[in-house]
Amino acid sequence: MKKLMLIAALALTACPAATSKTVQPSKPEISAADFYPLAVGTVWTYEVKLLGETRPIEVTMLRKNADGFVEDSTGAQFLADSFGVRDQKRYLLRNPIAAGTRWTNVVSVSSIENYEIVGAEQPCDAPAGKWEGCVVVESRNRVQEGVTLVNEMTFAPGVGIVRLSTVLESNGKQIPQSTLALVKYAPPKG
Repeated sequence: MKKLMLIAALALTACPAATSKTVQPSKPEISAADFYPLAVGTVWTYEVKLLGETRPIEVTMLRKNADGFVEDSTGAQFLADSFGVRDQKRYLLRNPIAAGTRWTNVVSVSSIENYEIVGAEQPCDAPAGKWEGCVVVESRNRVQEGVTLVNEMTFAPGVGIVRLSTVLESNGKQIPQSTLALVKYAPPKG
């Protein structure tokens, strides 16, 4: 009987299912590049509200330059690298894509921008549609003592910026400056 119990005990300890936990496959890691398509031919149409005026603006990715930056129809240039997505002065979105990720951009001697991902993997919308898995980034730039310019950018996966709002915080008050909302998105043809 003792021999039978010893064999049973050895069999149970040798069984992988009895001694290990089941490992769930992890979901693929998302990166900043997944939230800002830089393919030539991509077109975004936005409604911009600025200084009491509302107007449409169309932005098209025109060409990839020799330095790897992709230039759009406004003259802005963007690059996706292992750190995130940037223009020529700042990172707009940094890895890892998770609420609480923070970074700082020094854009000039007198201008330091502080960024934070304040929301990740959440729904978002704009006139162009609704998306899941969006990221919200807040940037803060102190203009002078007691005055801070605050931008909030919402990125939809595979689409790019779908909303942007700018507010001036002064003496505890928030003064809206501008908004931008995506009204149409067209990936490259072909």
